[in-house]
Amino acid sequence: SIIRRQRQELKLLISELKDRDKELNDMVEVHERHIQAWEDDRQKILTLAERCSVLTSELNERNAIIKSLTKKLKLLESQHNDSKITLESTQQKFKELTQKVTDSSVHCQALEEKNQSLHCSVLELSAKTGQLQAREQELLSMLQMKDKALIETTDQITEVTSKFKTLENALRTAKLDEFTRNREHQDLKVTLNDVMSQVNKMKDILSEKMKESSKNQEEISHLKQENGCLRSELILAVEEAQRKDQLFQFAKSKQVRIERELSSLRQVCVKQQRDLHFLHVNFDSSQESRQ
Repeated sequence: SIIRRQRQELKLLISELKDRDKELNDMVEVHERHIQAWEDDRQKILTLAERCSVLTSELNERNAIIKSLTKKLKLLESQHNDSKITLESTQQKFKELTQKVTDSSVHCQALEEKNQSLHCSVLELSAKTGQLQAREQELLSMLQMKDKALIETTDQITEVTSKFKTLENALRTAKLDEFTRNREHQDLKVTLNDVMSQVNKMKDILSEKMKESSKNQEEISHLKQENGCLRSELILAVEEAQRKDQLFQFAKSKQVRIERELSSLRQVCVKQQRDLHFLHVNFDSSQESRQ
């Protein structure tokens, strides 16, 4: 009965050991699966780290591009301000030149009025010259009549001739003044046309600068949007890496628990093997004693 009981106990122990062995094999398989999953997670984490580094480098490059574009925008803004200042100075010069042109036109009008008055005076002098010539004829006729009147008439003729010469000189100077005034008026018209052409050129240049500034602002806004998208992707990648790290910590803690359970099961197996060996020894001794 003892041997049967011991055999029954041995069978039970053997079946229990088989169950424990099966459980250990299942735990080993589960542990291997966990190790494989951990290795896959590690590979994924490495790939994510590489991608994170690539994204960081791309982000640095984009930041450098944004900095260069910001500098370029500041340069364009300074150029735009300079062009505004230049335009304002040009408009001021245009106003001054317009004022000069109006003054010169007023001066030309005054000179024209003066020329008209001089022309009238020339006509009057011409009429007086005709009258003087008629008077000279009368005096010549009177010279033939009287010798005494001839001397007086000669004196009058010389006086009238000197006056006529002075009037001719005045007429020449008036014509020269009129010529110089006309020439100044033409020069002022030419300078006004040049200034108008320069103002139109400056307006065209300013419109081109405004177009370039609007294009640069659109490009900068587009780059800012891309930078925001990249930052959001980087934040999501970092969060995913943190979650993977947490899962890795959980797997590690689970592995530690499994190793503790395995160590405890090993100790139990060692104890059971000792008990089994002790039972075998007892069994052998009992058989020997029985024999």
